[in-house]
Amino acid sequence: MSTSSIAISQPRTAVFSRVCDYIELTKPRIALLELVVVLAAGVVASWGQPQPTILLNAMLGTLLVAASASAANQWIEQRQDARMARTAERPLPARRLTGREAMFFSTICLVGGSLELACFVGFASAMWALLTWAVYVFAYTPLKTASVTNTAVGAVAGALPVLIGWTAVGGELDRRAAALVLMLFLWQFPHFMAIAWLYRRDYASAGYQMLTVVEPTGRRAGRQAVLAALALIPISIVPVVGAPGVGSLLYCLGAAALGAGYLLAAALFWQRATDLRARLLLRASLVYLPTLLVMLMLAPWI
Repeated sequence: MSTSSIAISQPRTAVFSRVCDYIELTKPRIALLELVVVLAAGVVASWGQPQPTILLNAMLGTLLVAASASAANQWIEQRQDARMARTAERPLPARRLTGREAMFFSTICLVGGSLELACFVGFASAMWALLTWAVYVFAYTPLKTASVTNTAVGAVAGALPVLIGWTAVGGELDRRAAALVLMLFLWQFPHFMAIAWLYRRDYASAGYQMLTVVEPTGRRAGRQAVLAALALIPISIVPVVGAPGVGSLLYCLGAAALGAGYLLAAALFWQRATDLRARLLLRASLVYLPTLLVMLMLAPWI
């Protein structure tokens, strides 16, 4: 390899690494989940007659606002992240990006996402996105070091994107919208409790007031997981109540079966909190939600 090719490849590698660091600031898995939620809400609100251009703009705006929230969260929590093995190599604690760069990125994404939603989707969607951002950054993030209620507040932030997609297509805020918001809210408790158990030592070293840190036996965490999973079963049926067709019946059967599986995983964790059972519950949560949303979106066409 020539000297000139080495000189060219090094800047390219540096640029690629920097781009990866900015992508990591966005917490891509959380952003992807929010996009799926916005899409599902828009499809369900329009009863299987989605408006592709509006939904694409809604998803783009949501992606930018979600990226901003995650970057702001990491800027606020960089000291705590440095104390935890699972987050110590994030761009800010590892000093690959500066706090100023992270906040500039967060600001640009927030302004861009808000304008995208306000101009190309609707004012209501933009307001729900800004509320989601505010709850996540100004309420959930500081509460993590102050109170175990942080999980409930975080679940609110995780459920609000439903209303971005719902209002994007002009859907009325009816019982179906309320049920979908509640579904997202409840789903997060078993999901969060499994993560909180698996990383309880990290959370303790960072000073986070997770339920598994405050009450280390896992009994209360397991009870919350079971109660949420149990409530999900009837709530998940509400969006199709009164809807005609075979699709609605198949959805109800599938939702009940998924809910039973999620409840079983939560009950096993409650019975005895172990890393193995927490991982089982975490996997069940990651199967439950996307499968349920896809079934709900497909129900009108079956």
